[in-house]
Amino acid sequence: MKQRYSSLDVKVIASELNSSLTSLRVSNIYDLSSRIFLFKCAKPGSKQQLLVDSGFRAHLTSFSRTAASTPSQFVSRLRRYLKSQRITGVRQIGTDRVLEIVFRDGFYRLFLEFFAAGNIILTDADLNVLALLRQVNEGDPTVDVKLGSKYVLESKQNYSGVPPVTTDRITSTLKTQAEKFQTAQETGGKKAKRHKGGDDLRKALSIGFPEFPPHLLEHVFTNAGLHVSTKLEDVLASEELLAKVETALSDAGDISRSLDATGQDGNPRKGYIIAKVKESKNDAPTQENSTETIDQQRTEDDRSTLLYEDFHPFLPAQFTHKPNTRILDFEGFNRTVDEFYSSLESQKLESRLTEREEAAKKKLESATKEHEKRLEGLQRVQELHIRKAQAIEANTHRVEEACGAVNGLVGQGMDWMDIGKLIENEQKRGNVVAQVIKLPLKLYENTVTLLLDEPGVTEDESNEDADLTEEEEDSDDESATAKKPAEQEKRLSIDIDLALSPWANARQYYDQKKTAAQKETKTVAASEKALKSMEKKTQADLKKTLKSETQTLRATRKAFWFEKFLYFVSSDGYLVLGGKDAQQNEILYRRYLKKGDIFVHADLHGASCVVIKNNPQTPDAPIPPSTLSQAGALSVCSSAAWDSKAVMAAWWVNSDQVSKTAPTGEYLTTGGFVIRGHKNFLPPSQLLLGFGIYWLISEDSRTNHGKNRLQRTESMMTGEAEMLADDARGLNLNEDEDQDQVENNEEDVVPDVEDAGDKAEHEIEEDNEAADGHHDDDDDDSGSDREVDEDEDNKQRSNPLQLGTHSSPDGQPDQQIEVEDTDDQERQDLEHNQADDTIPDTASETDEHDDSTAPATGTASETESGPQVGQMKPLHSASKSKQKSAQPKRGANTKAAKRRAAKYALQDEEDKALAMQLLGTTKAEQRKAAEEEAKAAREKKNEADRERRRAQHNKAAEAEKARQEKLARQAEKANDGDAIFDDEEDESGEQAALERAEHMNIDLLVPEPAPGDELMAAIPVVAPWSALSRSKYKVKLQPGSLKKGKALKEIVGIWSGLGAKGSKVVDEKNQDKERVWAREVELVKTWRVEEIVGVVPVKGVRIMMGGGAGANSAAMKGKGGAKGKGGKKR
Repeated sequence: MKQRYSSLDVKVIASELNSSLTSLRVSNIYDLSSRIFLFKCAKPGSKQQLLVDSGFRAHLTSFSRTAASTPSQFVSRLRRYLKSQRITGVRQIGTDRVLEIVFRDGFYRLFLEFFAAGNIILTDADLNVLALLRQVNEGDPTVDVKLGSKYVLESKQNYSGVPPVTTDRITSTLKTQAEKFQTAQETGGKKAKRHKGGDDLRKALSIGFPEFPPHLLEHVFTNAGLHVSTKLEDVLASEELLAKVETALSDAGDISRSLDATGQDGNPRKGYIIAKVKESKNDAPTQENSTETIDQQRTEDDRSTLLYEDFHPFLPAQFTHKPNTRILDFEGFNRTVDEFYSSLESQKLESRLTEREEAAKKKLESATKEHEKRLEGLQRVQELHIRKAQAIEANTHRVEEACGAVNGLVGQGMDWMDIGKLIENEQKRGNVVAQVIKLPLKLYENTVTLLLDEPGVTEDESNEDADLTEEEEDSDDESATAKKPAEQEKRLSIDIDLALSPWANARQYYDQKKTAAQKETKTVAASEKALKSMEKKTQADLKKTLKSETQTLRATRKAFWFEKFLYFVSSDGYLVLGGKDAQQNEILYRRYLKKGDIFVHADLHGASCVVIKNNPQTPDAPIPPSTLSQAGALSVCSSAAWDSKAVMAAWWVNSDQVSKTAPTGEYLTTGGFVIRGHKNFLPPSQLLLGFGIYWLISEDSRTNHGKNRLQRTESMMTGEAEMLADDARGLNLNEDEDQDQVENNEEDVVPDVEDAGDKAEHEIEEDNEAADGHHDDDDDDSGSDREVDEDEDNKQRSNPLQLGTHSSPDGQPDQQIEVEDTDDQERQDLEHNQADDTIPDTASETDEHDDSTAPATGTASETESGPQVGQMKPLHSASKSKQKSAQPKRGANTKAAKRRAAKYALQDEEDKALAMQLLGTTKAEQRKAAEEEAKAAREKKNEADRERRRAQHNKAAEAEKARQEKLARQAEKANDGDAIFDDEEDESGEQAALERAEHMNIDLLVPEPAPGDELMAAIPVVAPWSALSRSKYKVKLQPGSLKKGKALKEIVGIWSGLGAKGSKVVDEKNQDKERVWAREVELVKTWRVEEIVGVVPVKGVRIMMGGGAGANSAAMKGKGGAKGKGGKKR
């Protein structure tokens, strides 16, 4: 079985990786084991997983594997250098089994070695080693690799180029190898065994031509009619054989040069897997099927009956005539290698699982045998006690005699040692009573051991030796000696208490039997409990092991482009998208908000911006009210209203009402938008979500579900469309507004981008004029402006959950995700202009208020048009009265003025300045000069700020104009029946076409599969509860304190456990809609909670699960869950 790459495999895989990975960035690196690593690479619209097995393989994989919880030191070092780096090329080093991956045009270089023990080496542009998997110390500077050293490329195989195939090279190679083979045969040992075989020609040419792997040489030899067992001497002696060898090597060179990433038709080249068919009685190979290479029969073979043996980037001729061999072809060598090694991993996984199951069974069997041995021992003890008691009862006279004799000797005061010797002597003399006693005595325990016959043995049988004649006794001493232990084994050794009678001793053994019986009963009960506990624990450990093992290798499903957002398919079949954060809100607006789409939002903190995607071919078709309501529910549930459990309402507008052009002097943060025109408010949304499953069906299963949503929209009658439009307008909660006021609001809105630019320039000019005209306003006027601002700010709703429209001094909104309404902004600008016209001009130095106004709050009693003029008059009259009271009466200081004029009549300006300087009275003039300089600096800064804001506004207006032109072009294409998805700057045309195709095929996501459907994948989704009305699997989610990760783990665990409910619940044939399908449970088990937790837009939930475990099936509803009752809350 093939284990590692050949040089030709490295060449082909490098060519395919170069075409697949170039321009992708490394998103992250994981270690799957000590020598297997996973590189995740991605770019917009493309994701790839590069699997690197050091020393063996490197290829793209379509299977997901479980990574280590914490990265190793080597992986951490690789992440430090390569994370977010762009791959710019993949190539082979010479013809060696070394693969080079280039990052940032050579700034970093990663070398993968597939020979010996393998290695992974990261270097910089100068080949200085930055990280390596293992250190190599061979004593050769061209081979040694260590951290900080130079990585040598010149020593690699054919680094300077591949030499041509010539007759001299062939002859020289064959002569050299023939001499080595001859020397090895003469020397003997391992070298002789290594060179002993029938493939000398292939081995010799493989050494002399390392650019050609052995299997390629066998292929060209087969085509040329050469046999690999041809002797080297025969080839050298025959010019004809030498010419065939040269032709074969030339063909190998042509094949090697022709193997690139793509074939002649532009598609990836095919790869071939050589598989052996498992032997079976009904599978007898014939000449007909053994000569076939790739046909329908081979491609339809059951993969479970095949064992993969080898893989090649070309069709090997040496395997086409082999019996019990199948050659499977795959599109692309990457897919071939991935299938080959993934199959090996699956086989290893199955073998590991089988071994663990067998180990668990052996463990249970050994425990069972141990308990059985214990019970058997207790039963034998009971039986032995019964036998001893019965033997005592049957030999009471012998027991009395033996006990009386021993007690008599003890009573005489004889020493215990002497008693034993006496009994031994008596036994030799044949004393019957002494022969019953077994030595040694246990007088220290006041017991004696007696050898008694059981009730079935008669006394005549026991004394059989006494009836023997002398001739019989002397005939065979050995047989008598061997017979004696056997006779003793027939008698039981019984301990007799010397202080008790024979009947009392028998009663003791009966009592011991009862105790053993009770112990046996307890042991049986405890054993059953222990075995059940051990079996349960073993099954749990095995289940846990199976769960962890099955997650090591899972097929990866290519995600839809909309799965990165919050999404669901409404009950009417419309795709609804929501942003998870401000960045995704921005992406939704710039990339996916098209003509005919609906923008839904709620004035709540954290509310997601939701986009309802309309049919691209009929963008003017109205959106049904139920879809609008469901989209509004998603926006409200994703906001702070979920945690506060406040029922609030959302609103919707058309796509052309959403803009990124900020009002004059302000700017929008990421995720902030400006809404122009009228908002259509929706009814308050219920805080109720649902977690369900969308089943991805195959293209052939589409017909089982009737017409799709897009076809229904296109075939909709005009009257039906008008009714939907009326229903959508009926959702507006502001119907009581006066129509004239609506028209006035629409007149204030700038519908065209050019008009928006003209109006903005006009506003800027008015601001400049106002700034020049109000430089001399006093502080009272600035205070009046602040009062006007307070009046306007006070008109906002006071709900703490709603986003305020107050602006900071630099125009930045308070909330990160915001939607500003230009109607309020224009009304505020109008009120400011009215206030400026009303307030008289006075001297003031607070010109900084011309450009920005600090946020303030006012009273709720002020009217919508702002404060009245009369409210400002008391302030001005008070200041004038103060000025009049400070003025002196006419002629009061005339005499003092005349005296000062006469005193300083001869003083000129220079003398006056010197006198004032001496007196220290020039500070006022210096202060005045400084204030004038500061005023000039402020005016200069304000002018620069106005220019900057004007430039920003013009730039935003141009961007909005370009967007409007783009929407107009899309509308024209839609009218012509063409696609309206245009390429963005950061996405290619292929990505746009793919996204459009996936949008048009959202009917492949079905809430409930139909009989005959081919289920491809199970996709988790969180949507408003009303949108999951037809889902087979669904669970209610309400605001609560349970973390979403734990909630999903519990839900997935319950759904995965449905497969063990039996045939009443599970349908193995996948046909009954009222039961759980085995395929459904299999797909749900492939989920990992860590991967699907992102679909839940809230943090804390409460699970509302019915008796049917969340599945809409009567068969799955338990005893307490009929008709939706018997549910449980968590």
